[in-house]
Amino acid sequence: MHITVRYFAAHRDISGVASEPLDVPDTSTLADVWQLLEQRYPALVPYRNRVLLAQNERFVPATTTLNAGDVVAFIPPVSGGSTTPQFLVTNAPLDPAPLVELVGAPGVGAIVTFSGTVRDHFGERSTARLEYDAYHEMAAAVLADIAADATQRFGLGNVAIHHRIGILEIGDVAVIVVVASAHRGPALHATAWIMDRIKEIAPIWKKEHWADGENEWVGHESDRPTA
Repeated sequence: MHITVRYFAAHRDISGVASEPLDVPDTSTLADVWQLLEQRYPALVPYRNRVLLAQNERFVPATTTLNAGDVVAFIPPVSGGSTTPQFLVTNAPLDPAPLVELVGAPGVGAIVTFSGTVRDHFGERSTARLEYDAYHEMAAAVLADIAADATQRFGLGNVAIHHRIGILEIGDVAVIVVVASAHRGPALHATAWIMDRIKEIAPIWKKEHWADGENEWVGHESDRPTA
């Protein structure tokens, strides 16, 4: 089937065109199209986890199935040349400051920053430390999907999400969500919704290392059975 791909900013420089027709298999998703574009334009690869995805001028998840005649776009970072990934899963300590800068724009009137930190207990048990594992490539893509869904659902300006993996001590930051919007209400509601979705669908797993020396892979508190 035939679709049209539009390019903006750095992506337009890489492709050399503002738009182009593309033939893709039926039932292709936006993720499939991005893979094709990476093969055609290898310089797009560093943008893999730093774009928002649009179908017919609306932000949508990467898993969205396309239709013949669709116009798609992969929106590059709006901050102009920032090297900070918009969606990241990493072993390194997290810092919210670059993400606040990344999502800022003239039309933004509210930026909400949420930092999820490691606490010293889970339910009734004392925690010594946490350990996170993830399917790296898929996790970053899912974070981007969640952000795109939230952007459409709440009418946001921009979203950035970083999640840390590996061994984390008490007080360490495990996840940062930064949401920009014209007004504070949508940004506040979206931040809580995004965190819930991360816990529901992101391929990121948490192991509790208990203070008594035992350890256990666990889910969210709401998933834990009560005695």
